[in-house]
Order: sequence, then C-alpha cells, then structure tokens
Amino acid sequence: MKGERKLTKGRAVFIIIACAALLAAIVLICSGPSGSSLDTAEERAEYLASLGWKADPESEQHRAVVLPEEFSGSIAQYNAMQKQQGFDLERYAGEEVDSWSYDLAEYPGGEENVTAQLYTYKGAVIGGDIHSNALGGFMHGLK
Repeated sequence: MKGERKLTKGRAVFIIIACAALLAAIVLICSGPSGSSLDTAEERAEYLASLGWKADPESEQHRAVVLPEEFSGSIAQYNAMQKQQGFDLERYAGEEVDSWSYDLAEYPGGEENVTAQLYTYKGAVIGGDIHSNALGGFMHGLK
C-alpha cells in the first residue's frame, strides 16, 4: 500500500525509547519530590506506620520553616543524616517547607516522650527524624 512504512529495527528501538522516556516523565510529574503526597494527618501517620512508627495523628503540630540558603554547622550535620536515608534538604535551600511533628505511641525499649518529625514540600516528604525530647536524648533517621 502507498504510504505504508515498514517497522525496521531502528524504528522499533526509537519507539521503545520514546515510550520509556514518556513514561518516566509522567512518573516524575505525578510523584513530586519524594513520590508520595501526604496532605492529611492520617496520610502522614500512615507514612510513618509504613516505616514502623506508630504516630498519634491527634498530637500533630505544624509550622512553616524556611531552610537556609547555605548549609553549615548543625544544619549540615542534620542534612548528612538526611542523605543517609535518601533525602537531601539542600535541594530546598531557601524554600519554605512544612514541619510536622507527632508523638510516638511506642518506641523500642519503652522510651517515652519520643517524637517523629517530618519535613514536606508541596505535600511530599523531603526529610525527617525520630528524636527523644528528654535531656541528653537521641536523634536518628526515620528509616
């Protein structure tokens, strides 16, 4: 037939690469910075539960935080911990992010007064930690 094109090996490879690139672009656009949108206290508590932490959604506290333009000192140390768990707050330097904290109902070893801290940007988790509120307490990553 006139105007009919044969599917050559080169065209097939091009079509496969183009489809893969389109799929990757759709995933990136839909997923946001970390791949999960957490717009409610229940969604954030579910996220923490997926990491093994039982957070009380009723204890939620929120504040807006502007990250510094340059990371040094304690914020650089904190970001080093974030990088170990797959986050990087430096990507959001100078941006206003949301800080969400929750009381943990249970912590291994029976430690009390432990908080889960999440940082989100446009509803996506960009960092966080688990820390004790006791004098001389501890802090570690979410994961």
